[in-house]
Amino acid sequence: MVHHSGSIQSFKQQKGMNISKSEIAKETSLKPSRRSLPCLAQSYAYSKSLSQSTSLFQSIESESQDPTSVTSISADKAEQVNTEEERKDSVLKCSFTDLSDICLALGKDKDFTDESEHANYDRSRLIKDFVPKNNSEPKPRLPKNDMNYIASSGLLFKDGKKRIDYILVYRKSNIQYDKRNTFEKNLRAEGLMLEKEPAVANPDIMFIKIHIPWDTLCKYAERLNIRMPFRKKSYYTDRRSKSMGRVQKYFRRIKKWMSQNPMVLDKSAFPDLEDSDCYTGPFSRARIHHFIINNKDTFFSNATRSRIVYHMLQHTKYENGISKVGICKLINNGSYIAAFPPHEGAYKSNQPIKTHGPQNNRHLLYERWARWGMWYKHQPLDLIRLYFGEKIGLYFAWLGWYTGMLIPAAIVGLCVFFYGILTMNASQVSQEICKATEVFMCPLCDKNCSLQRLNESCIYAKVTYLFDNGGTVFFAIFMAIWATVFLEFWKRRRSTLTYTWDLIEWEEEEETLRPQFEAKYYKMERVNPISGKPEPHQPSSDKVTRLLVSISGIFFMISLVITAVFAVVVYRLVVMEQFASFKWNFIKQHWQFATSAAAVCINFVIIMALNVAYEKIAYLLTNLEYPRTESEWENSFALKMFLFQFVNLNSSIFYIAFFLGRFVGHPGKYNKLFNRWRLEECHPSGCLIDLCLQMGVIMFLKQIWNNFMELGYPLIQNWWSRHKIKRGIQDASIPQWENDWNLQPMNIHGLMDEYLEMVLQFGFTTIFVAAFPLAPLLALLNNIIEIRLDAYKFVTQWRRPLPARATDIGIWYGILEGIGILAVITNAFVIAITSDYIPRFVYEYKYGPCATHFEYSESCLTGYVNNSLSFFDLSELGLGKSGYCRYRDYRGPPWSSKPYEFTLQYWHILAARLAFIIVFEHLVFGIKSFIAYLIPDVPKNLYDRIRREKYLVQEMMYEAELEHLQQQRRKSGHPVHHEWP
Repeated sequence: MVHHSGSIQSFKQQKGMNISKSEIAKETSLKPSRRSLPCLAQSYAYSKSLSQSTSLFQSIESESQDPTSVTSISADKAEQVNTEEERKDSVLKCSFTDLSDICLALGKDKDFTDESEHANYDRSRLIKDFVPKNNSEPKPRLPKNDMNYIASSGLLFKDGKKRIDYILVYRKSNIQYDKRNTFEKNLRAEGLMLEKEPAVANPDIMFIKIHIPWDTLCKYAERLNIRMPFRKKSYYTDRRSKSMGRVQKYFRRIKKWMSQNPMVLDKSAFPDLEDSDCYTGPFSRARIHHFIINNKDTFFSNATRSRIVYHMLQHTKYENGISKVGICKLINNGSYIAAFPPHEGAYKSNQPIKTHGPQNNRHLLYERWARWGMWYKHQPLDLIRLYFGEKIGLYFAWLGWYTGMLIPAAIVGLCVFFYGILTMNASQVSQEICKATEVFMCPLCDKNCSLQRLNESCIYAKVTYLFDNGGTVFFAIFMAIWATVFLEFWKRRRSTLTYTWDLIEWEEEEETLRPQFEAKYYKMERVNPISGKPEPHQPSSDKVTRLLVSISGIFFMISLVITAVFAVVVYRLVVMEQFASFKWNFIKQHWQFATSAAAVCINFVIIMALNVAYEKIAYLLTNLEYPRTESEWENSFALKMFLFQFVNLNSSIFYIAFFLGRFVGHPGKYNKLFNRWRLEECHPSGCLIDLCLQMGVIMFLKQIWNNFMELGYPLIQNWWSRHKIKRGIQDASIPQWENDWNLQPMNIHGLMDEYLEMVLQFGFTTIFVAAFPLAPLLALLNNIIEIRLDAYKFVTQWRRPLPARATDIGIWYGILEGIGILAVITNAFVIAITSDYIPRFVYEYKYGPCATHFEYSESCLTGYVNNSLSFFDLSELGLGKSGYCRYRDYRGPPWSSKPYEFTLQYWHILAARLAFIIVFEHLVFGIKSFIAYLIPDVPKNLYDRIRREKYLVQEMMYEAELEHLQQQRRKSGHPVHHEWP
């Protein structure tokens, strides 16, 4: 092939790098360029294997369309036939030399080099690599065109030819007939085909089936700049050194082992998704012959067809007026009651999938993803993306990545816990507490509490040691680094997925305004700087005022949360006196544990009740702000819900971690709430056991409740819907779209609830992990269930959501980064203040036996318990008792010159705590920043591949332009030169 780099460059200067839509629309049909012919030959070579994985509908649409909708690709039909014949002849005459220039060794897993097109390639390697795909392994094929099955499933119009792309539902008794009639006429004028059919189970329900013809698809695909495949990707692998050959052999062995890994999905069970193996470009009707169109019915995927139809539904008027547009407004005013894309068929089959293959993608997703028996398998992300769209695919990719990253965190946390179990009996502190039979602790309440022997706290001391041992600090640092590694590697994973799913150059189209925003500010207009059209505008003063009111509402709700926590604290103070004098001996002996357990359960009920109220208040506050677009509304609502629920869940935990037992005073001079209730003290073994109990119970109960609400509630609702249908109809065949109508609609907030649940769990896993090292393990077990539960819900219990596109997880990534920063701070305070790590450390190196000399036979913590307890003279209580009792604090004894004043050791411990917080935070933040700097957001090889593909796409486009200009010269009789005219 001859290169024309100079002429191409001059053409770039003349035409510019980007070609506008108007210029593209004016161009005539183009022949395949010299550069495209080899790849077209390659696509022909693969046509047989590609045809095996096409969808249900084979060449039925063109027969069903009227003559106006079945237009030829070019203006002249005879010219189209000649062009097709010329292309076939060119393909047959295409030499292997031309093939080698462009269609190099295929395969996504192979490397490539940025070699020039003039490079001398190794032909033997190309011949070896250029082999058609092996068709010997059976790929799952969707069922053939059994029209009876398709029609009975409700996938086609009544004529059995037109496929259903979208469903609208309304009630016949609804009086909004004029709006519906105008809306449907305008849809037909836009090129859609509509067919009405009443429901089988309910005669008042009417369904409108929508089909989008080929011409309309092409027109809107070009208008929306939808990128479609037009060339097979080709890579070249250069010869490597022997050492690299050994490395490659080593990786081949690993890859071969991975293929035998039971967690890896069997690729032969899934159809080839060839879109990811093709270069893509914005669709253009003028260049339609450059795109790989093996079948018009399958060229645009079901997700793409649904997105285009939804775009048309959103931009079609139903009344005269600027703001009288869109299906969402019609649903809000009751003209329609639902709009959704249909599922591709039933998710179950009487025939086994191994022998008969999947009936449709929904059936395949259920068998290979949503069943509980697949809990240990990787997720088929490409198929999820194909069926549900990139936005939902990214959610499951993030959830799977988060779950996989929890495995090392759970293992390390379990090791820290088992380390505590193994060394529990050898702990010097636990041994001293269990042997302290003659040490009496001061009463923990005023009326019904008596003196308590210290050894009665033996069990609590051992349980506390499980969570507060030598591995606590290490685990806290590990989890802080883990959170950073998780987020940084997720960015790399996301970049790989956006490349694989062709989202690199995708830009979200300009969103339509919310109906509420238009109705509120229709009198105030401003020109949109992007579209250049006038649109309603919210004045800055009004926006700031509403934002301040919303922020005030947020602070009011947060204060309400604090009030609820304060009420639980008062409950603990009132009830502990009652439990201390309870009739049951078990509760009377363990009244502190009973008080904490009852308070945790009550707190959980309050949390779940307030969550319901918070959602409604957050909804009102967000609507009060009048966000401009739906994405702004979702981000604002998500942030409010996170703040409310985060404070609601963690406020009681913060109280126990940092306030419980800190301001109680000392015997004889206790601080009292409202001068009536004495503040609660920590257990003689410390407050960490209360913190662990609070976290464990809330985390466990909340996960059970969430799982029930996510799956159990829809199951009950769907069962009741089926039960009502069975009662009213006997032996009736319900079509697929009516079965979809009987399913539950996707949550009105989309994926917000799913992300919110996982982000709050991420906070539990990282923020107080120093006090509860089993949190990652509980999160891992929950997420393994959560993935299959969400999959089952999406595939079987919900209507098919609109397959939306997205390039990231949105506002949630910023929230996760904020949680990671907060986790470092809270863990530093938990270790320094809540646990006894710092007091033990100070005693070990300043006041213990190792402070002056060190002996292997003696523990450095010998005498720590006695040192950490202060003395109090019981005669000062006026109860007729004499002697001394002990309490947890560092105060002077009654016989000292300054009785009950803080000792020097107290100030040493306080200084050590502050120093530890500063050192810990700076150290961990430094490590986090260094790791984030070392890990690039985009892998180097992926970055090079993206740049290489951009270059190749530009070269192909300019080669096509050159071919077009030369064709014009031939027609006009001018001499043809291999350069730009």
